[in-house]
Parts: sequence; C-alpha cells; structure tokens
Amino acid sequence: MLAFTNAKEKTSPTIIGAGCKLTGDIKTDHTVQVHGHIVGNITADTVVIGRGGKVIGKVNAKTLFLHGTLEGPATVNTANVFSNAQMTGTLSYFTLNITGNTGLECKLAKRKDKRNE
Repeated sequence: MLAFTNAKEKTSPTIIGAGCKLTGDIKTDHTVQVHGHIVGNITADTVVIGRGGKVIGKVNAKTLFLHGTLEGPATVNTANVFSNAQMTGTLSYFTLNITGNTGLECKLAKRKDKRNE
C-alpha cells in the first residue's frame, strides 16, 4: 500500500528508511526521521536519528532526538540523547537531556545566542 498526502497536509515527515542511503542536503520546516544513512546536512524543525540511523554532516533543528550516530556538528534548541547514541563534533544547545550511557565524544557548547523558537 502506498501512502499519499494531500494538499491540506502540511506536516508530513521526511523519512529515510533503514537500508536507504542518501547523499545530499535536506531542508524542511517539519520533521526528518533517519533510520538509514545520510551524507549531507539536515535543517528541520525536528530531527530524529533512530537506532541504526547515521548522519554525516551538520544538523540544525529546534529539537534533536539522537538514538543513532551523528558525525558532525549540531546546533539545536533541545537535544535529547539516548542510550546507544554516538556523536562526534560539537553539540550546541539551549537544553540538553541525556538518558543512559551514550557514546558522546563531542564538545558540548551551551548556546548563548538568542533562542529562536
């Protein structure tokens, strides 16, 4: 069965499924879910990197849910980092929530610029 959206739906998520590999940037005002592999930058309202998901590039978002791997910097308002998450680069945030043992090997930088919500 195929899933379609209609013109009235303005908040459809962008989903990169497991096994999918994408090279290129993603820009959206909505949610991006990554369960596959992206080499490129993501700009979105919310970014979810699922278990088994991997992003190599920059992430800019209001909210980040990191369950998988991020290799690159992230600038977010709220970062939610879960057990099994892996990250290298710099994580710039206003609010940071860490759950369980994570593989963070990144620089943490509390944002001092004006909150952009």
